[in-house]
Amino acid sequence: MAERIAGFYRVSPQISGLTEEVPLPRRATSGSAGYDFFAPYDIDLAPMETAVVPTGIRCRIDEGWFLMIAPRSGLGCKYRLSLDNTVGIIDSDYYHSDNEGHIIIKMTNCTTEGKTIHIPAGTAFAQGIFLPYGITCDDDVTDMRNGGFGSTTKG
Repeated sequence: MAERIAGFYRVSPQISGLTEEVPLPRRATSGSAGYDFFAPYDIDLAPMETAVVPTGIRCRIDEGWFLMIAPRSGLGCKYRLSLDNTVGIIDSDYYHSDNEGHIIIKMTNCTTEGKTIHIPAGTAFAQGIFLPYGITCDDDVTDMRNGGFGSTTKG
């Protein structure tokens, strides 16, 4: 049995800007590493078009772990759907920060075959995988996060 190190939560519709309740991420099978994130509304992406998708989901993660976000494999293979930052990294201190409150996924249809992607509301479009990480023996960072995307580089 895998160690339980995290939990998913819905944020208020006023915070996320979504009118419908989005299902919490979940694994498709007992052998799945990834937790599927579901489209909060229909998403249509023409070739080279980008979408910023609010998930309405927050994630509490124990220290020493992070949540890696990637496109669902099928969408990546069939359409070359890519995250704009290649792989999303949700740090454990993102949950406790004074930020936008939930995970936002920015993705682009990078097809070279002229294919438009249609992702119906409620369909799994991204996946999150929890991973441990290490730090160097001389690490002395004590700064705390206070913000959303890119906030760890802001002074």
